[in-house]
Amino acid sequence: MSTSIASSSASRKDGLQALVAGTAVALAILIGFSSSAAGTECLLQRGDFVAVAGDSLTEQRLYSVFLEEYLLACQPGAGLRACQFGWKGETSSEFALRLANDVLRLRPNVVTLCFGMNNGPFGPTAPEEPQSYREAQRRIIKQLKNAGVRVILVGSPGSLDVERAFAGDRARALIYNRSLARLRDIAREVAEEQGAIFVNLHDPMIEFIAKAKAKYGKDYWLCGDGGHPDRSGHLLMAYLFLKALGCDGDLGTISVDLAGDKAEAGGGHKVVAYSQGRVEIESSRYPFCFSGDAARFEATRGVPQVIPFNEDLNRFRLVVRGLASRRAKVTWGSVSREFPAARLADGINLAAEFPDNPFSEPFQKLEERIASKQWLDGVRIKEQMHSLSVLLGYAPQERDAIGRLAEALTKQCREDRDAVAKAVVPVRHVLKIENLQ
Repeated sequence: MSTSIASSSASRKDGLQALVAGTAVALAILIGFSSSAAGTECLLQRGDFVAVAGDSLTEQRLYSVFLEEYLLACQPGAGLRACQFGWKGETSSEFALRLANDVLRLRPNVVTLCFGMNNGPFGPTAPEEPQSYREAQRRIIKQLKNAGVRVILVGSPGSLDVERAFAGDRARALIYNRSLARLRDIAREVAEEQGAIFVNLHDPMIEFIAKAKAKYGKDYWLCGDGGHPDRSGHLLMAYLFLKALGCDGDLGTISVDLAGDKAEAGGGHKVVAYSQGRVEIESSRYPFCFSGDAARFEATRGVPQVIPFNEDLNRFRLVVRGLASRRAKVTWGSVSREFPAARLADGINLAAEFPDNPFSEPFQKLEERIASKQWLDGVRIKEQMHSLSVLLGYAPQERDAIGRLAEALTKQCREDRDAVAKAVVPVRHVLKIENLQ
């Protein structure tokens, strides 16, 4: 989606030309920003494959990367995998046509949908457009259910940044946002009707940008181009989908008893060595790490100051008891901070208190690997499997060849997902706790 939204048929035509040239109960989840450590029951199961589908917001490979990153490194589910199926300029009706070939061949267990930004008109909503969106959403969900997809998350369309969209034509952007709000309501209605899970992306985006501007200034944008969120907005989207999946955010606890001269850890972490307040830990689960300048919308670091990401999804706790003083210094990696003994006894969230930490570098490397893998996802699914199926699928004699191609691409996608998962290697790190006078 862009301020001049590209048509899916045009982008598909370009893809085909390039190829030829080259050769149980409905839930309506209205998620605000109030922190809640106890979310819904986790909907993910061991070995789940999550398909992330949508238009150009998905094809940006940002919220989809954050989702996969969290599921691989943070979420305590063994064997979780993900793949992105974004397509620039696509409407829900167009996705319904390619769903069986492009997505269901890979047999996902969980599917997230994010359509609607291209379904509204650039003016008051025409009577036929909401109905077209409604029927397409129904067709998509019914296909997914018939294919045995266990969990279906129906994301609403997002929101335009009214200060940036349409070259600053605020009145026009507000009209389009009203169209998107109508599609949001339809997405909710269809999700309830079909027994899927509704995820409201529209209102939280509007609320997020208002709060972020109040904190960081008027030049903090939701979308640099008015329509496509930047990294901060995509982290918000990932947060909303992860909350809807029931991820509880408990990433483990490290407990240190200075008086008893001992330490222990759980939830994917183990104590390798301990001596006089110095704890060496090996962690197979990472906290989610943020980067960039907190005041910049192109970065993720400022997002936890606007939404309760750390409280809800990123709790990596340190509990220290037996201190001989009222304050103590905690050093994690190369960063030191001081805390009252009472706070340490209750427990602090290391992920929130130490945004720069020993996981920052491996987390960034993992993110880069996932982004590269998701780019390949797009090439293989969109430019190979889809395009060849369109070119050859109408010829009966070619159907076996298409089937073999799809099987080979599915196998390659699975191997790519497994390879990225193996990149989540245990991290050894040291915590040091010192009494202060």
